[in-house]
Amino acid sequence: MKSENLMIINSSQFSLTLIRNGESLIFPVSCAKNGLGEKSGSNKTPRGMHRIYKKIGKDARIGEVFVSRKKTGNVWRQGVDFTENSILTRILWLDGCDKNNANTKSRYIYIHGTNRENDVAKIHFSHGCVVMKNDDVARLFDLVRAGDYVFIY
Repeated sequence: MKSENLMIINSSQFSLTLIRNGESLIFPVSCAKNGLGEKSGSNKTPRGMHRIYKKIGKDARIGEVFVSRKKTGNVWRQGVDFTENSILTRILWLDGCDKNNANTKSRYIYIHGTNRENDVAKIHFSHGCVVMKNDDVARLFDLVRAGDYVFIY
């Protein structure tokens, strides 16, 4: 499968840069509260090269809640407080390409929308995933393909 896009996630800069057709788009993101790391059960964001394994949620509404990668029919709205970082809007499921991050897919590490939009790019708060504002993840979802590369550092 040919990859045409590259995403570079810089956790210290809270940014995801999409390089597409020779141009760059930058989105704010947050990563894991526990930092970067590849160990299963660590709740850390895995470093290194990944590919988008699967895109989930193409027709989901902005703010739609996912559980186990399935739409629930519930839609989060700004101002509604959920206690946890929920998986919303779209899912880009990652698969590690390196020996040290080969467990990324089985750890269910995603790029996804969140109910904690006010915290994105201010603090890291996920359990390993890369989280984005909902409008941003919907836009990114439409610009990338399964098989595209994602580098996290």
